[in-house]
Amino acid sequence: MRITEEHRLLRESLLQLIGDEINPHVEEWEEAGIFPSHEVFKKLGDAGFLGITKDEEYGGAGLDWTYEVLAAECLGHIRCGGVPMAIGVQAAMCTPALERYASEELKRDFLAPTIAGDLVGCIGISESGAGSDVASVRTTARRVGGDYVIRGEKMWITNGWQADWMCALVNTGEGAPHRNKSLLVVPLDTHGVERSRKLDKLGMWSSDTAQLFFDDVRVPARCLIGEEGMGFAYQMEQFQEERLWAAANSLAGMEDVIDATIEHTRERKAFGRSILDNQVVYFRIGELKTEVEALRSLVYRATEQMVAGDDVTRLASMAKLKAGRLAREVSDACLQYWGGQGYMWESLVARSFRDSRLLSIGGGADEIMLEIIAKYEGILPRAEA
Repeated sequence: MRITEEHRLLRESLLQLIGDEINPHVEEWEEAGIFPSHEVFKKLGDAGFLGITKDEEYGGAGLDWTYEVLAAECLGHIRCGGVPMAIGVQAAMCTPALERYASEELKRDFLAPTIAGDLVGCIGISESGAGSDVASVRTTARRVGGDYVIRGEKMWITNGWQADWMCALVNTGEGAPHRNKSLLVVPLDTHGVERSRKLDKLGMWSSDTAQLFFDDVRVPARCLIGEEGMGFAYQMEQFQEERLWAAANSLAGMEDVIDATIEHTRERKAFGRSILDNQVVYFRIGELKTEVEALRSLVYRATEQMVAGDDVTRLASMAKLKAGRLAREVSDACLQYWGGQGYMWESLVARSFRDSRLLSIGGGADEIMLEIIAKYEGILPRAEA
């Protein structure tokens, strides 16, 4: 993936916004367990960072995915995981199907203001009994006249406490679980929507993650995205962008932790010399740097494949799998070299240790990635006759 002057200008502009408007407030937001998403997203929208690849007709920049990946990587410099994750949901996870398959009316009412940062969106897939097993979601939307009536719940919803609308995967019919689902735009101020609680999590503290219930929530039939019964297929497409975005977003955060560890171990003395002067330490840090660069190459190669219009499922799954495992490895290894200071809640490396654990769970667990990779490699066990 070739980095042009246009890419560099985008990166410089986004890094300045992060430095001026986001990082100075991270500690406050982490302590509060929430950040002002409408305020932050409006600043990002005004600067053009919420619709980088989206159609210019709806306020997007109309650029290719190399720019989106570079932006995701830059957002990794935010000094926590919760805020960039929330931005990723807004920019690259709840809107792809809306742009590709929705009516012009839905795009005007929801896509354009989401790109502008005037609305906050979320993606409603997971439920208490359905995480990586997307086909097992139980929330229903039955057609009654000109409406869909929704009953059920959604769990672990990023942006869910403050979001204005949800891209929700629901069952709209009977039959095969891969063909009975649809995606609906659900305005979250609709009667019957209950934001039950803001969830208390291991990490990603500044991200408002919610459980929502739907008690006979009526939305107009026009809120259907694309065709009824195609929701599972549409969501599988959205997952590829989500997984590649997440892998790209992990890169800068890992590098920041490694660089902070280099500085810390250079200054910290034990037994008459700096910690960094021990071969076991500088060899390990060199190894971690190499692993991050290898992951970056994989992400960039997958991005090139996406821009070319090829099926990116295999490489995106590999990138997300590697990102989740490497993020845990980096934070754990670096924390060890910080000693007692690394065990303190307020340290950057401890926050990375907490936040990075989600990467191997959300958007499809490691085991799902391995299943997909095995399928693409043709090494799944044969079904018994």
